[in-house]
Amino acid sequence: MKQSAFLAWIFRMPLIKRWGLMHCVKPENVAEHSHQVAVIAHLLCVISNERYNGGLDPYKAATLALFHEVSETKLQDQNHVVKYHNKEFTQQYKKLELLAEKECIESLPEDLRKHYSPLVIQEKVDAEYKRLIKAADVLSAYLKVLDEQKFGNVVEFEGVRVSLEGQIEALKVDCPEVQDVLDVFVKSCLMPIDDLPN
Repeated sequence: MKQSAFLAWIFRMPLIKRWGLMHCVKPENVAEHSHQVAVIAHLLCVISNERYNGGLDPYKAATLALFHEVSETKLQDQNHVVKYHNKEFTQQYKKLELLAEKECIESLPEDLRKHYSPLVIQEKVDAEYKRLIKAADVLSAYLKVLDEQKFGNVVEFEGVRVSLEGQIEALKVDCPEVQDVLDVFVKSCLMPIDDLPN
């Protein structure tokens, strides 16, 4: 049977460093980030369904989030300032991401491709799920920034914090569950273990 590189690429996610152009007190990799985004996406979905008449499947949201950075297994993590430097660069980079996603799918045995294509190829992800995962992605990055600043890395992450807070404000318009996460969960994420509430 022909070997597939699909799992091998996924298992390389822990090797891919995030925040590559920035000095970090605590290193972070793409696998850790994807796991956190999956947890937050699931939480956002549950809150939306319970409090805001949402109708998305939390398990699907979490699964989509686990695969949302697959292109980085081939392209590495790209700094936000570089990736969104100008419209033309962003468009070209999005084409590279799509190519990487398609190559990942094409590495699968043919009978499995239809199951993973809607998870890995981001242009196939339903807009409502994409919105939710984007919110989870931004919240994950925001928690990382607050954590870095908590440990004294204030200057390096101040511009990112301001940018993310602007993104969060915009997200709350269509995703009120973001405020719930900020109000109920973020403060505890920054506490020392001995101070965590029961």
